[in-house]
Amino acid sequence: MADTLRLEIVTPDAVVYSEDVDMVTFTSVEGELGILPRHVRLMTQMEPGEMIVRRGGRDEFLAVGEGLVEVTGRRVSILTDMAVAADKIDEARIEEARQRAEARLKEKISAEEIASVNASLARSLAQLRVKRRRHV
Repeated sequence: MADTLRLEIVTPDAVVYSEDVDMVTFTSVEGELGILPRHVRLMTQMEPGEMIVRRGGRDEFLAVGEGLVEVTGRRVSILTDMAVAADKIDEARIEEARQRAEARLKEKISAEEIASVNASLARSLAQLRVKRRRHV
């Protein structure tokens, strides 16, 4: 049996991914990271963007939001505000959300609202990039 690691992705709504995988690639605050089995222990912050999961010789693509990542030799645990498989992204709905967020930023809103809208915009842009790049 090939050497694998357990990937678990948890959002506020559910455990969205829990599988043994060969490799995980994502963008952290330090840059793009590729995690293989037996990786050194690590805690980092994940940036919104594309996550690539290699499992059984095939790549799976997910749009992810910001979150926290803990890596041990055999496990990658991710707590994030969003994780959506590329084939589940509704491009039209996400494009509408992006446009609403950009319009909202043009209004006179509080600093707290700006932060919330910027986070929403980042999640929308991450999903659109993954969907348009992968054409699924």
